[in-house]
Amino acid sequence: MSRSGEHLKDEGSKSQVVIAGAAAGLIARFVIAPLDVVKIRLQLQTHSLSDPLSHRDLKGSPIYKGTLPTIKHILRAEGITGLWKGNIPAELMYVSYGAIQFTTYRTVTLGLQKAFGDNRLPAAAESFIAGASAGSVATAATYPLDLLRTRFAAQGTEKVYASLRASVREIVANEGPRGFYQGLTASVGQILPYMGIFFATYETLRLPLGNLQLPFGSGDATAGIMASLFAKTCVFPLDLIRKRLQVQGPTRSKYVHKNIPVYKGVFKTMRSIIQKEGKRGLYRGLTVSLFKAAPASAVTMWTYEWALRILMGMEGESKEAG
Repeated sequence: MSRSGEHLKDEGSKSQVVIAGAAAGLIARFVIAPLDVVKIRLQLQTHSLSDPLSHRDLKGSPIYKGTLPTIKHILRAEGITGLWKGNIPAELMYVSYGAIQFTTYRTVTLGLQKAFGDNRLPAAAESFIAGASAGSVATAATYPLDLLRTRFAAQGTEKVYASLRASVREIVANEGPRGFYQGLTASVGQILPYMGIFFATYETLRLPLGNLQLPFGSGDATAGIMASLFAKTCVFPLDLIRKRLQVQGPTRSKYVHKNIPVYKGVFKTMRSIIQKEGKRGLYRGLTVSLFKAAPASAVTMWTYEWALRILMGMEGESKEAG
C-alpha cells in the first residue's frame, strides 16, 4: 500500500485520518482480544519464577504457564467467551485510541514542520516526537476504558462486576473518579518511548519495504510488525507494572488471581516485583505480548493504510464527478 516518497504523516485529510484510525482500532482489537486476555492473566501472576515453593501462597489462584496452556485453561474453565472478556470497553478504547492517535500524530507532525520551516527535523526525530505525543494523548484520553478492559479480563468464573455500567458505578462509589486512573503514570511512562520508537522505526522501514512490492500491500504490515516487536520489548516492564496497578482497590482480591499484593507507585511496584519475583518477574507475559503485538500492529497499520486509500480515492472520484 505504501507509495514511494510518502510518509504516513503526510497522507490524508484530518477527517480521513480519524475514520481510518477508528477502523484500524476496531478491527485490530477483535483479532487480538484472546491474546490480550492471556497476556493480562500472565502479567498478574505474582509467584516467583525461580522458587517453586512460592506456589503454595497462591490461595486457590490458577497457575498459568505459557500461551497455549493458558488458552486451554481459560477455555476449559470459562468457555470461549472467556477469551473475549473485557472486549466491549476494549473495542471502545481501541476505536477512540486509533482515531485520537493518528489524528494527533498528523497534527503534531504538521506543527513541527511549520515551527521549524526549512530547518526541518530529521525524519526519525520528527516521527519519534509525533509518535510519543500521539501515544500519550491517546492513552490519557482513553485510560478509563483501558482500566475497565484490564479488570474485566482479570475476572475468572467469579464475576467482580456484573456489567460495564455496574463497573463504572461501583468504581465511582468505592474509589472515586481517581479510581479510573490507577496506574496512569506507568501507562504514560510506557507509551511515550513505545510510540516514539514504534513510529520512528515504522517510518524508517515503511518506504523501503513498500518498494519491494510485497503481495497484498504487506510492506506496511511487515514494517508494523518489526517496529512493534522492537518497541514492545524495550518498554515491557512498565506495561506489566501498569496492569498490576490497574487492579488495585477494594476488588483487588476478587480477581482470578487472589493474591495480588498492594502496590503504590511505579518505582515501589518495580522494586517489590524484583524483590519477590526476581527480574524475570518484570517480563511475565512478554512472549504472548510479542505474539499479540505483531498481528495487532500489522492489522492496525494495514487497515489504516487500506481505509485511508479508500477514503482518499472516494474523495478524488467525487472531485472528478463534480
